[in-house]
Amino acid sequence: MSASLRLGIVGGAGWLGGAIAGAALSTGVVRAENLALSYRSTKPDRFPGVFWSDDNQALADRSDVIMLSVRPQDWPSLELDAKGKLVISVMAGIRMAEIGEKHGTGRVVRTLPNAAAEVGKSYTPWIASGDATELDRATVRAIFGACGVEDEVGSERDIDYLTGLTGSGPAFPALLAEAMMRDAVAFGLKPEVARRAVNTVLTGTGRLLELNDASPADTVEAFLGYRGTTAAAIETMREAGFDQAVAKGLAAAFLKSIAMGKA
Repeated sequence: MSASLRLGIVGGAGWLGGAIAGAALSTGVVRAENLALSYRSTKPDRFPGVFWSDDNQALADRSDVIMLSVRPQDWPSLELDAKGKLVISVMAGIRMAEIGEKHGTGRVVRTLPNAAAEVGKSYTPWIASGDATELDRATVRAIFGACGVEDEVGSERDIDYLTGLTGSGPAFPALLAEAMMRDAVAFGLKPEVARRAVNTVLTGTGRLLELNDASPADTVEAFLGYRGTTAAAIETMREAGFDQAVAKGLAAAFLKSIAMGKA
């Protein structure tokens, strides 16, 4: 894919649209003069050389690829004719057929990046409509490869599930970290010590998984095999319903993703 591609991001002033724009620029996927970003109220002072506009149709008209980075509840009021161009959605819940019908195109890709796109560590699942071309797919891979890791999945149902699993970004690890930190402080550790301890465990874990591409199950089994303090903690957490709580949480997120598309 050539960096001469003209990309427009509706909602480029937002945190996710801005993160994707920054990743695309820093990796050379798109050049500043070929990037258009829209805003709603105040023009941001960032990304020198890009085209900023509060007119979404003007953005669409000068772009080859149009990305919709708005909240699902704001999408129904978005008026934009894509004129058969590739439209990429990063909205949760909204179906490809609805996007294509509303914006006048059969070339639609639905994706779900997460907050780690800001540091080039997002996991982004995506699916393309039947009219999307191989060049369209290559474009999607380039854009979201710049944001981290991307995978083409088999169905929109997969996207709905992954909205909860990976769309959460740091939320679930942070939930575990918060529980660990609360316990450490209750034990008597100073809050700043507890925070550093917990955050370092999580960041170190992420780095090890990235370098070794290790299976989480294999990692857990390895620690269970030592029969030490970590094994005692894991077994007790599981007996208390840890696995069931996670499964129920992901099921709730899956149902919420579907509901967001129907709202």
